[in-house]
Amino acid sequence: MRLVAITRPDFMPERFTPGHAALLRSEARAIVRLLDRGWWRVHIRKPGASPESLASLLELIPEAYRSCLSLHDCFGLAAKYGIGGLHLNSRNPTPPESWRGMISRSCHSMEEVRQFPHYDYLTLSPVFDSISKPGYTARFSREELRNEDLSNVFALGGVTFSRLPELERTGFAGAAMLSEAWRENPLIPDNLPMLQFITHTDRGLEDILRGGCRWVQLRMKEASDHEFSETARRIIPLCRKYDSKVILDDRVHLVIPLGADGVHLGKNDMPLPEARSILGPERIIGATANTREEAMKAFRPGADYLGIGPLRFTTTKKNLAPVLGLDGYRRMMSDLRREGMTLPVVAIGGITLGDIPALRLTGVDGIAVSGLLLNSPDPLLTTQEIITSLR
Repeated sequence: MRLVAITRPDFMPERFTPGHAALLRSEARAIVRLLDRGWWRVHIRKPGASPESLASLLELIPEAYRSCLSLHDCFGLAAKYGIGGLHLNSRNPTPPESWRGMISRSCHSMEEVRQFPHYDYLTLSPVFDSISKPGYTARFSREELRNEDLSNVFALGGVTFSRLPELERTGFAGAAMLSEAWRENPLIPDNLPMLQFITHTDRGLEDILRGGCRWVQLRMKEASDHEFSETARRIIPLCRKYDSKVILDDRVHLVIPLGADGVHLGKNDMPLPEARSILGPERIIGATANTREEAMKAFRPGADYLGIGPLRFTTTKKNLAPVLGLDGYRRMMSDLRREGMTLPVVAIGGITLGDIPALRLTGVDGIAVSGLLLNSPDPLLTTQEIITSLR
């Protein structure tokens, strides 16, 4: 099922950091995290907010994510910020005449649903007793709904993650959530972002972060610890500015002193259980795999994600493992899921922009690239194109 998150009507609080600007940053980060975790769209619903406040929020969300947003108010901001959708309601019942993007609409009866078959999708509420509005009780029985065409209808009102299978059986196209969307989600893994950028330099990094990349791996196999640390001290503050994860390749002993988020271990690096004992449960540990056996070996002692590859030959890595190709990814992902391996999987090795749709269809959760961005004449634009393609 497709999932839509609806923002709270106020701006989210950010612990320990008072002030309107901090609230905006907190909300923007939360919206990006949901989209990175696989939510289809986020609806910006702020009925009391000024156009200036909404504009400030939208500016904090990277451009690559804005096509996945829908506005409930201040429709005039949509074209300026590249917003992908408008949601019609009693406050704003009609779109601007010039609007050519996605349109959705709130409905509260099946009669209304039948009135608007030409819209991209509709929300129907309340399907269950509302969580956020006491006294707003369910209006529809499951039996009644099973006889209706709900192929473009999203259930709203009292929707929780545990109710998604029931909604799917009823025939809904998806579900929209307000309160529940911003809590921990027990059914959708808290995956790392879908794009990992592997680099040995800070050159072009800010453009890549501005483009929406939120996961950077520093890899400098031939460098001394001093050279590596100097580069890391330039990269890490820049990544923190954009709320990006920073992973160090191999150098477990530098993760804590440098304040990185974790480490990526190759097949010949420190054993994973030893790295976990040094870094503790909070740091991220990724592992490289080329076969099903290697992947399961990393899964069992507690890796947080797997980098599986290579897709094809690449000049950015020595001692390259056997090339997998798309068929290899399909077979491996099928085998791993059958064996109960639930970790996020990142494809790596010689990936081009044109490979991404086919790679996603193999079941991988994301990609790791190096040369594709390092050699790009416009890394900001290329990053945006990668993220759009991943979605």
